[in-house]
Parts: sequence; C-alpha cells; structure tokens
Amino acid sequence: MKCIVAGHQALSPAEFAELALGTPVELWLGVEGESDEERAARLDAARDILADPEYRGLPDDLVRLAARVVEEHPDLFNVVPLARPVRSRPARRGAAA
Repeated sequence: MKCIVAGHQALSPAEFAELALGTPVELWLGVEGESDEERAARLDAARDILADPEYRGLPDDLVRLAARVVEEHPDLFNVVPLARPVRSRPARRGAAA
C-alpha cells in the first residue's frame, strides 16, 4: 500500500512524518552525536518554525500523528521485562582446617 501525502509518495515512516508535518523529523528529535552548538541551532530553528503562523497548528498535528501511530501499531508498545543475567559469586575462601 502506498502512503501518499500532498502528492508525494512516502517510502518510509520517517518520510511520511516529514511530508505530513512539513519539516524533517530530525529537527524535532535531533540526531545521535550532535554537538551542543548543533543542538542549540536546531532548537532555535524549531522555535522559529513554531512562531510562524503557517505552523501554528503543528503541535496539534504532532499529537494527532502520535495518537494515530499508537492506534495503528499497538505492538510497538508491547513492553516485556527482560530477565536479568545471573551473576556468579566468587567462591568464598574458607579458613583452612
């Protein structure tokens, strides 16, 4: 099934979110290994976008998108506790008899 948003085909969930929101997902979530300077610039750009009247409804759009993901993919939230590995204890050295 094709996901088409605003006449563009989304080939991945990230592309779908970017097309639906009109901004790259990385703008809001960041990227692994970004520096403090890069993070500050990214957050500054995000604030500018949120201040733009064109994007005034973006937070509501994000909430709707997140709710849709939760509704359509509940298996993403199946949390199963993992067993903790058993640590072996060092043998006690007893007193010699």
